[in-house]
Amino acid sequence: MIVYQDESNIMKFNTIGVITKPQAESAQQTLLSLFDFLKSQNVKVMIDEQIPDAINIYNFSKVSRDEIGKQCDLAIVVGGDGTILNAVRSLSQAHVPLLGVNVGRLGFLADISPDELESSLTEILNGSYREEQRLLLEMQVLRDNKIIFTGDAFNDVVIHIRDVARMIEFETRINGEFVNHQRADGIVVSTPTGSTAYALSSGGPILHATLDAMTLVPISPHTLSSRPLVVNASSQIDILICNTKEGIAQATCDGHLSVDVYVGDHIKVKRKAEKITLLHPKQYNYFEILRAKLHWSEHS
Repeated sequence: MIVYQDESNIMKFNTIGVITKPQAESAQQTLLSLFDFLKSQNVKVMIDEQIPDAINIYNFSKVSRDEIGKQCDLAIVVGGDGTILNAVRSLSQAHVPLLGVNVGRLGFLADISPDELESSLTEILNGSYREEQRLLLEMQVLRDNKIIFTGDAFNDVVIHIRDVARMIEFETRINGEFVNHQRADGIVVSTPTGSTAYALSSGGPILHATLDAMTLVPISPHTLSSRPLVVNASSQIDILICNTKEGIAQATCDGHLSVDVYVGDHIKVKRKAEKITLLHPKQYNYFEILRAKLHWSEHS
């Protein structure tokens, strides 16, 4: 859902947190510009404790991600989509909205460019912005009816063979009902946000980011009639590992958090109760981003 702000529901940003990937040199100049801007505003600033002291030119308070989630009214994430994915997972239990400043390559999630930083942030801090609610996934791995691993995903949960190019056999049930038994290189369970990531490259559909839905996309299925499936986000998905053909399978959240899974393990995926709030400039246009990033409507 996208909310257009009016005077009755504008959030007040009195305490702002800043998160980035500390190793990213490309983000440093943007961070310095951001710090200059925030210093000129009547706000309290807290920065991720991983940000080097050399960049913290105004001696802003350095705190943990947990404290940013607890104390801040807004978290500004400087980086690419991977940095935002990391921030979302670490703040998934908090209710702080996120705003992305793009210094990466794709920028599906971070839609403020460094050269528009001051003008966009001025509008947003003055209450001119669009608010978007996006869902997350919660994954559990069960072995012998015991939970051995849990993880959150903003893009997707992927099940695949870890080290070799072999197929995996698995059985899928949705809300307890049998769907299919298939052989494939794996399967992607994606949020609408993640539908433009691994799911798209595996042949899945693009879902508008605000839809309340999930996609199940097989990766290189053995049977060509095996197609992507879109289900309601309230669905409970259960994937049973049946055969890994001598390879070791993995279940991965956003390509980052992973656990080895074996024959007989159940990977359960459902919508997480908490949602993530993203803020965008007022002129934000989802389809414009798709056109730019996927090179639609280009003339040869």
